Amino acid sequence: MALASTFASPRSYTLLSVAAALATIVLKTAAWRLTGSVGLLSDALESGVNLVAALAAFWALTLAAKPADRTHHYGHFKAEYFSSGLESVLIVVAALAIIYAAIGRLQAPAPLEQVGIGLALSLLATALNGVVAWVLLRAARRFHSITLRADAHHLLTDVWTSFGVVVGVALVKITGLTILDPLIAIAVALNIVVTGWKLLHETASGLLDRALPEEDHAELEALLASHESEQIRFHALRTRVAGSRRFVAFHVLVPGAWSVQAGHDLCEQLEQQIAAALPRTHVLTHLEPIEDPKSWDDQGFRWEEG
Repeated sequence: MALASTFASPRSYTLLSVAAALATIVLKTAAWRLTGSVGLLSDALESGVNLVAALAAFWALTLAAKPADRTHHYGHFKAEYFSSGLESVLIVVAALAIIYAAIGRLQAPAPLEQVGIGLALSLLATALNGVVAWVLLRAARRFHSITLRADAHHLLTDVWTSFGVVVGVALVKITGLTILDPLIAIAVALNIVVTGWKLLHETASGLLDRALPEEDHAELEALLASHESEQIRFHALRTRVAGSRRFVAFHVLVPGAWSVQAGHDLCEQLEQQIAAALPRTHVLTHLEPIEDPKSWDDQGFRWEEG
C-alpha cells in the first residue's frame, strides 16, 4: 500500500526503472572492467538499453497521460507504443554490438581476471533488476500499461540473461576454456534479439488497432448475451486496444415503439456494466429499430465489415 501511494501513476514507476538501470550499468560495467569478460560486457550493454528504454517510457507515458484535445479526440494513449517500438529497435542494436565484440574475442581469446568480485557485482545487479521487474509487473496489471509490461518483461529477460552469463563466466574460470566467454556473449545476443522481436510484434499489433484479448472479448459477449431477448438484440460489435485504453462499439436493436428515454436507459446500463467489467474501457453504442431487416441477422450480435 505504501508503494502504491508513493507511485500513483505509471509514469512514476518509470523513474524507478531509470534509477535501477543507472545502478546496474555502474555495477555491470565495473564487473566487466575487473574481469575483462566480453560476456559481462554484453550484460552491461543490455543495461544501457534498459536505461534508454526507461527514459523513452517516461516520455511516452507523459504524452499518453495528456487529455483529449481538438486534434486528438480519443486522447494520446497510443504514445505508449512509441516506447515499446523504440525499445525493440534498441534491443536489436545492442545485440549486434555484443556479437561484434564477441567475434573480436573469438579471434583473440584472453584470460579473465578478478572473477570472484566481478561475478558478485553482476549478481547484485541481477537481484536489483529482479526486484524492479516484479514491482513493474504489478504496476502494469494495476494500470493496464503495455509500456510498463514491456519494461518489466525486458528486465526479467535481463535477469535470466545475467544469470546465464554469471554461470558461463564461472565455468570459464573453472575449466580455463576462454572460448566459452565470447560464445556465451553470442548466445546472450541471440536471446536479446528474440526479446526485441516479441516487443516489435506487440507494438505493431497495437498500432494496427488489435482487438481485445480473447478472454476479454468472451466476457464482453457473455455480458451482451445476458441482455438478449425477443426485444433486444446486438450486432456490429467492434473492439480495439490503444495503450492502456480499450474501446468497444456496438449497435443496440430495440423495438421502434420504445421511447427515446427507454432506449437511452438501456444503452447507459450496458455502457456502465461493460466499463465495470472491463476497466479503462470507452463504450460507444448506437440505437436502431429491431424491425429493420437490415439491422440484424439470425446470429444476434456479430462482427460487421465495412
